[in-house]
Amino acid sequence: MKPSPLPFNAPDFSKIKGEHYLPAIKAAIDEQRREIKAITDNRQKPTFANTILAYERSGRTLERVSNIFFCVAEAHKTPDIEQAETLIIPLLTDFENEVKFNQKFFQRIKYVYDNERTRLKGEDAKLLEEVYKGFTHAGALLPQAKMQRMQEINNELAKLQQEFGNMLPKAAGEATVWVDDAKELSGLGEADIAQCKKDAENRGSKAPYCIVITNTTQQPILASLDNRSLRERIYNASIHRTDGTGAFSTFPIVEKIARLRAEKAELMGFKDYASYSLDQTMAKNTANVYTFLRQLIAAYQPKAEAETKAIEQYARQTQGADFRLQPYDRFYYSAKMKKEQYSFSDDDVKPYFNLDSVLVNGIFYAAHRAYGLNFHERKDLPTYHSDMKVFDVLDANGKQVALFYCDYFRRPTKRGGAWMSAFLKQSRDRSQLPVIYNVCNYAKAPEGQPTLLTWDETTTMFHEFGHGLHGMLSDCNYNTLSGTAVARDFVEMPSQFNESFASIPEVFNNYARHYKTGEAMPEDLKSKMLGSLNFQSAYALGENLAATCLDMAWHCLSSSQIPTADKAKDFETSALREVGLLSTQIPPRYSTSYFNHVWGGGYAAGYYSYLWSEVLAVNIADYFAAHGALNRSVGDAFRAKVLSRGNTLDLMSAFSSFTGLQAPDAKGLLKARGL
Repeated sequence: MKPSPLPFNAPDFSKIKGEHYLPAIKAAIDEQRREIKAITDNRQKPTFANTILAYERSGRTLERVSNIFFCVAEAHKTPDIEQAETLIIPLLTDFENEVKFNQKFFQRIKYVYDNERTRLKGEDAKLLEEVYKGFTHAGALLPQAKMQRMQEINNELAKLQQEFGNMLPKAAGEATVWVDDAKELSGLGEADIAQCKKDAENRGSKAPYCIVITNTTQQPILASLDNRSLRERIYNASIHRTDGTGAFSTFPIVEKIARLRAEKAELMGFKDYASYSLDQTMAKNTANVYTFLRQLIAAYQPKAEAETKAIEQYARQTQGADFRLQPYDRFYYSAKMKKEQYSFSDDDVKPYFNLDSVLVNGIFYAAHRAYGLNFHERKDLPTYHSDMKVFDVLDANGKQVALFYCDYFRRPTKRGGAWMSAFLKQSRDRSQLPVIYNVCNYAKAPEGQPTLLTWDETTTMFHEFGHGLHGMLSDCNYNTLSGTAVARDFVEMPSQFNESFASIPEVFNNYARHYKTGEAMPEDLKSKMLGSLNFQSAYALGENLAATCLDMAWHCLSSSQIPTADKAKDFETSALREVGLLSTQIPPRYSTSYFNHVWGGGYAAGYYSYLWSEVLAVNIADYFAAHGALNRSVGDAFRAKVLSRGNTLDLMSAFSSFTGLQAPDAKGLLKARGL
């Protein structure tokens, strides 16, 4: 309950134990409950200062404790953390309901909104708007009976989403593909075989080697494995990990979540959950989202069909005229085609992508050139796992702007994927600098050896650091508005834009150096690799479009239209067929049954935002390219107009202010994707 004595209130993990979280959350809830009671008991007329600002300044302990807890719950979920989570989630949900449906409190907020809205300026006006909308969007204006039902739905959803999220890593662990003989791993390099051996040891050594299932449908390792039957086993293990009838079938959870969300939307007067969810985004409504998606699908389909035909024809050169390409073959033959066409493979370039060099000589170097930032590692701050590193983030004038933590290696206690969040957000009102972290899931090299990355893993690091910059460079008065607290279809823009730095020649040449010799990647190899980035690019767009359309299809249903669990797979098939994306060759990036963004995370009716914000990111990257990608004046302008502003102004205005465009140009995305 005490603020940390460490610099910038960084979490003191040397003193935090698993059993501390539950009592700390309980005490912090009681503390904010008293703070809110003091606001509602105030007999003075409600004002911005005594109601909105007082609310903004409440709950600091609860936010600090819960931020730390949810970090470890995702990145290092030990049994005691998992046990605590089952009790903490209901507590937090109950308290959120208690606050959002506190009518005495809401009437004070509404009074300020009705009487001071037109007089307030800048961040004060935006804070009032966000607080008021937060309450009304939660249901504060509902009649009592509907309000009660809304609270029940919120409680049920919180439990179900937690259950879904907990089931996925366990299902992936159960789906691990065990391999008895190293001969079956033909096609893998020595480092990958060693990793399979290490993964087997970490998972109980049921066989000498194993293939760990990653969170996406397609498994990157399929590009290298010669053994077709093993490829098939891996693909089936991935796509069927949670859609069976066993202990890890998630369809019953999906059905309940979808039905409850639809009912929630209907209580709020919306026809479906997508309409309810999109009401607070840049896209605004389902019609705009589908118009956007149909433009991309129309451009994508002929390219995808041509790609599939070309891969199958290539495979038939060695496998015979009757060979039928299967989804577990696609990566394998595509990789061979790519190697023939560009005369290189991923194994040729991996020695140049040493994780440490990517971080220091790539990511940090680009941030230094574009924004004047400097990074210094510090080893005096405790972390929740020994693999983590911590850095001071200093401005060009030497002034500290943030702390940055990174946790890059996979382990059984970490959920799949990659993400960014904050232990503490920036706020001038709270005199708080941002304490930001990135988490990824890279296979850690054996002791004493460098961890080498693929190009995709390299760009993922740049991506997550882009989110990090959005948090680190925040310069806002209020915590509620700062950093990444923006609309979901804008929040991915800084991260996707930051990926563009990975291939800028000066940045690339600075980090892409051989881990043994330190030599830069040879020009011919670099040219081939960068030239191949859009090789068969329709696949990546197609798997994203398919997942996006699944998300939208589920959330455009009314409560009476939700399919039962045994019909969920059929619904997925018909939904993809309806939009022209049903393809055995290009399955969704995430199938319904393991789509954690949607059923366990915060992207319900929002997965489209990755593509939507990619358009914004491409437009911004084009502006940087035209005006000097590493030009400090351009970087400083982007920082001042976009990265530092959080949610303090209209997001389209921020975009237009920087780019000069009145609206995003979707053609830029198709061009960038090679389509």
